[in-house]
Amino acid sequence: MKKLRNLWWCVLATASLPMAHALEFKQWDPTPYSQAVTECDRLAGHPDDPFRVGPGVATRDVKNEAAIAACQAELVKDPKNPRVSYQLARVLTYAGKVGEAVPHIERAAATNYPQALFVTGYLYLSGAYEARKDACRAGELIRESGIWGRLAGQLGYPAFVLNGRFKGCAVNQDRAELIAFVEQARKGRLEYYPSVLAETLLRELQVSR
Repeated sequence: MKKLRNLWWCVLATASLPMAHALEFKQWDPTPYSQAVTECDRLAGHPDDPFRVGPGVATRDVKNEAAIAACQAELVKDPKNPRVSYQLARVLTYAGKVGEAVPHIERAAATNYPQALFVTGYLYLSGAYEARKDACRAGELIRESGIWGRLAGQLGYPAFVLNGRFKGCAVNQDRAELIAFVEQARKGRLEYYPSVLAETLLRELQVSR
């Protein structure tokens, strides 16, 4: 009888604990913002941005000054469009003006614009273009980019965690969640190298559980 009572109290205690929530992936909605192709899009859109409205321009082909002028003019006309803010930040960064770029890319990231979330996080993680380093802020942003569907975040976040890049940060680094990121990435039509990375990450995460 005593064992039954103890078992009953264990059941009650377990039931009272907060349930762990499964990771909820989200889809960013571009429809509140203009999708018209502008000169800013033609000169500064990133080829890997899933919400670009033009073909995108490779980094080596960006003409910084012309792109900056076009995006500054477009931002005056469409100041709340995160795509424009991100693209202006992109070309300002390439021109060595990362201090001017950060407020624009942070504004885009604040709308959960997936490309801005990932790139802002990567800047803070790598210190590229002399951006200030902040690994914990980087972890938060890259993780969010994965939640909002950015493939680079879904594969990059688990890889960075496994490499210890966010050690000591409060951002969630639970292995089950990292596996969920990789499995979400694999639902898409991955090209060869991302598919190899996904398989490698999944194997390492499952072995180290």
